[in-house]
Amino acid sequence: MRTKWWAPAGFAAAALVVTACGSSSPGSGGGSALSISTPGAASSASQPSGKKLETATIGGSTVLTNGNGMTLYWFVPDTSSKSHCNGECAQHWEPVPGPAKAGAGVTGTLGTITRSDGSTQATYDGHPLYTFVADTAPGMAKGNGKNAAGGKWWEMTASGATPAPAQSAATGGGAGGYGY
Repeated sequence: MRTKWWAPAGFAAAALVVTACGSSSPGSGGGSALSISTPGAASSASQPSGKKLETATIGGSTVLTNGNGMTLYWFVPDTSSKSHCNGECAQHWEPVPGPAKAGAGVTGTLGTITRSDGSTQATYDGHPLYTFVADTAPGMAKGNGKNAAGGKWWEMTASGATPAPAQSAATGGGAGGYGY
């Protein structure tokens, strides 16, 4: 019987390829904020905690974005200590991992909450922050004014969590439920 000298090297190379394909680097995938994520994985909008929040002008409003330029949102039913977006909701509205740092134009108070799954989520002026998976490029705000997962979603403006007057009349999606 002949021993093949290349077999161990081939197995090692295959293991490296499999390992490389199975790994992900923070911020290169997508998920949270700051952006946000699918269960157990980071989404394309995500970035690792400790990244800077920034501002951008979208639709005439100065809004918060994550380091990738993705719009950040707040959810009306949330409180300063609890996110009410879990499970399927968090697959569409990805929690921004905390803590976050303030970039240029970010003048509000940054903080964190502990989510029901034990992860840390960034907050701005007491509002937990999210990205929306339908925003596939910087400058999009498809989730603004949307009624989904039992409440309204608004882009987080640099001045705080009050929707602009023109936005408050937006009807968004359906009358509750998950309405994605």
